Order: sequence, then C-alpha cells, then structure tokens
Amino acid sequence: MHTAFHPPAATARSRTGVLLVNLGTPDAPTRGAVRRYLAEFLHDHRVVDLTRWIWCPVLHFLILPLRSGKVAHAYASIWGEDGSPLLALSRQLAAGVASALPEVELRLAMRYGNPSVPAMLRELEAAGCGRIVVLPLYPQYSASTTASSHDAVMRELLRWRFQPELVLLQDYHRDPAWVAAVAESVRAHWAAQGRGDRLLMSFHGLPQRFVAKGDPYAAQCRASAEAIAAALDLREGEWAMSYQSRFGREPWLQPYTDQTLEAWGRERAGVVDVLCPGFAVDCLETLEEIAVQNRKAYQAAGGTALRYIPALNAQPAHVAALAGLLRPHLARPGGGG
Repeated sequence: MHTAFHPPAATARSRTGVLLVNLGTPDAPTRGAVRRYLAEFLHDHRVVDLTRWIWCPVLHFLILPLRSGKVAHAYASIWGEDGSPLLALSRQLAAGVASALPEVELRLAMRYGNPSVPAMLRELEAAGCGRIVVLPLYPQYSASTTASSHDAVMRELLRWRFQPELVLLQDYHRDPAWVAAVAESVRAHWAAQGRGDRLLMSFHGLPQRFVAKGDPYAAQCRASAEAIAAALDLREGEWAMSYQSRFGREPWLQPYTDQTLEAWGRERAGVVDVLCPGFAVDCLETLEEIAVQNRKAYQAAGGTALRYIPALNAQPAHVAALAGLLRPHLARPGGGG
C-alpha cells in the first residue's frame, strides 16, 4: 500500500533537480528476481499493448515460467562484482553528469526495478527541488521507452499536492555532441584494434505496428545512423543498420541484426565491427546478445570475427554531451534557479 507523501514547504523549493531514467535491471541474476523484473516490464501497456485479459494469462502462465530461468542465466554471465552492468554503468554516468552540473540535485532512476522513479522523485522533492528536469537515457524516442519513463514520472506526481515545474526531454538522436562522442568512440576502437571490413549499427527492435501508429523511433534511428556515418566519413556499402532483440512472432523493424550477421557470415564478410547507438550504457542486450550470441552466430555462418564497440558509458565526451543537453533547461524562465 502506498503511503501519502508530504513534500516540504513551498518556501524550501528553490533548487533544480535532474532525474536520469534508464530502463532497469533485476536486483540479482536469479530466476525469482528476473521473474519479478520481467513481470513489471512486460505488464507495461507501452511495451505490450495487447488486451490485458489475453496478455496477462499468457505472461504469467507461459512466458514468465519459460523465460525467467533462461534470462537469469544470461544475466549471470555478465554480472559483475558491482552487480548489473546497466545499473553500475548508469551510476557512473550519473555521477559524471552530477559533477559537471554541481548546481543541481541529480538522481538516477530505473523505469523498472530499483532505484525506482517514485523513490528518486521523492528524494528530489525532499532536497527542495521545485523544478525537475527528466532525461530518459534513450537517444531515440519511442513510446515504449521514453514515453513510458514520462508516464512513471507523471503517475507519481499525480499523488502530490504540490506540483513542481517539470521539463520532460524527449530525445537527442541528432545532438551534435552526442554524435561526435559516438563517432570518436568508433575511431578510438579502430585506432586500438584496426578497422573492420564492415560496420553494423544495431538498434533495439520495435514492433512494426508501433511505427505504423506514429512512433518516430525508426526514423530517428535512421537519422542517428546517418549522422554517425557522416561523422565517420563512411561511404555507402561500408556500413549498415539493423534491429535486434525482437520478441514474439509479429513483424518487428527490419532488417534483423541476427539475420544480417548470418548473411554476412555466409558472404565471408571478414571482420565486422558492431556498434549499438541506441544504448547509453552497456547491458544484457549489448554484452550478451551482441558480443556473445551474435558473435558466435556470425562466426558459425563463416564470418572471421565480430568485434563489439562498447557503449559510451561514462566516457567524458558522453558526460559532456548529456550535461550540454540539460543546461538550457536548468534555469526557470525569467532567471530563477
């Protein structure tokens, strides 16, 4: 049961708060923890928009029993001493942004799991924040990620008697500083390991019908990929883009990453570098799905090697790009702090 939340007096609300929101992660790489996490994630109507009376029995009696153990095993393979890579790396990134913006209160929240959006919003309110800027850590907007994060913020604020000034940032898919940071990370990879024969930019997938209903995600992924390719001076044929992590039987955005890599393997494409520009930090989908599963599949199909280029994580250029995105929104109109 939720208890009533009583924010501090209005006179104390002079600070600006920043809430960074990432997707989330289980609390542990165990079947039970993964089941709880997947249940919260897959109950979100933004993620799965099927009628509840159809979807809930399928979720609880088929998907969760069958998938929780397999997904827990995958998490266990990447779990580190500091826990989930997504959470640990997100914390490092948040710490960097907080250092770059010492004038604000900054918190990191997970849309699903912990630390939760409601808990972190309450911390910002308790710290005297009368203005809150929310930045979901998804470069490309999608209703299933960005809008869902906004939903979680608004759902909590609906319970508050006093509403803070609120700024909801949507995307940064062509932000020049972010594009430059991604391009520089690719150059650094090439300088250290040599340039591969092809570069694949793999984005998280989305059902095609979501885009058909008006979601701008696919167009923003294409725009991001083209901007990064231009920054790297890549010609047509030297790079491609694809979509990974599809789930279920309905058509998702194509081409699919796994099928693309298997086709390249059969073509003996040589050394392939894979970049995932939709992920702010490394996580299960990059460290296990791309760097392990897809690497094995590519080589089994005849490819020479697949090299995963890490996400920007807490690199200084990434920190600077996010801080630059936030700065214009930190002061109240008219000069208030």
